Amino acid sequence: MSVDPQLRTLDIEIPTQPEVLVKLSLLMAAEDIDLQAISALVESDMALAAAVMKAVNSSLYGLRGRVQTVHQALTYLGMREVAAITFEMGLRAAFPAAAELEPVWGRAAKRGLLMGRMGQMLGIDPWAAHSAGLFEECGKAVLYRHAPQHYPAMLRAATRDAELVELERTAFGVSHDALGAALCESWGLAPAAVASVKHHVEVQASMTMPEAMQRRGVSAVSMIAWALMNHADQLEAIAGQIAPQAQLDEGLVLRAARRVSEQLQTAQEHGR
Repeated sequence: MSVDPQLRTLDIEIPTQPEVLVKLSLLMAAEDIDLQAISALVESDMALAAAVMKAVNSSLYGLRGRVQTVHQALTYLGMREVAAITFEMGLRAAFPAAAELEPVWGRAAKRGLLMGRMGQMLGIDPWAAHSAGLFEECGKAVLYRHAPQHYPAMLRAATRDAELVELERTAFGVSHDALGAALCESWGLAPAAVASVKHHVEVQASMTMPEAMQRRGVSAVSMIAWALMNHADQLEAIAGQIAPQAQLDEGLVLRAARRVSEQLQTAQEHGR
């Protein structure tokens, strides 16, 4: 899929998808997913496999006993979550290591997990939901790499992403949500994931999805994950406003959100 031509004129580089993730995308798209092939693919890249195993054994997943191989991780966590962790590590590797980006990657891992599991419970494409959560803030990494001397000050100055995008547009002529969507599109993510990333700042600020938005389920799950991570006390109100816009049952959305939140809390307690 091509990057928006307008973005090409801005001289801001969108990193290309690593070859291992191209191959993983093809395996994930197959009707009969071959777990052995996925395991072999991830293990073929030693640095990536090591990063995946470190993530799998983190407190976010709270697995009992240390997982030693990618195949074991697939057995314990399932294909989607291991594939998503691989995408997360591949995405991180496309950008320079930077302390300012660590909170971005930390939120990405948690948000992706929340969205993927909620998507599965609600009958929304869980792979699209998980990948949208991982990539939601990746445009910040694009801008950090583009302007490492100036962008950290913007990250510190903005208290909300709605403020940050205004600073970005003034400085660069583009904002991280648009760049994130462009990266999602160029890496071949599902259209629902691209749309969710593109509009997430707008939806969070207005609680309203754009009229033209078609695949709304992933965007709705994104908003619920945002509520869980930032405004848990407002979860019911946000679900009540967002769920109908995606033709989702508010009660089912709330149950899924609470169940997944409890799963993560339990995992982190076990992982300490």
